[in-house]
Amino acid sequence: MSHTYKIIELVGSSPLSSDDAIKAAINTAGQTLKHLRWFEVVETRGHLEAGVVAHWQVTIKVGFTLEDI
Repeated sequence: MSHTYKIIELVGSSPLSSDDAIKAAINTAGQTLKHLRWFEVVETRGHLEAGVVAHWQVTIKVGFTLEDI
């Protein structure tokens, strides 16, 4: 059996951690997309306030299988 995958790019954000930013992006995508299979972190960045990390932003690529017609 062969599969066809589609890849999309998402940006998740969180004031808590980069892991939470990833989970937020995947959870939101999972509300409207089916068959999510994997993700790859492309970029991690953050916002600083008074020299302290205040917010994380993580860009990820997410792969999912397309349904057979």
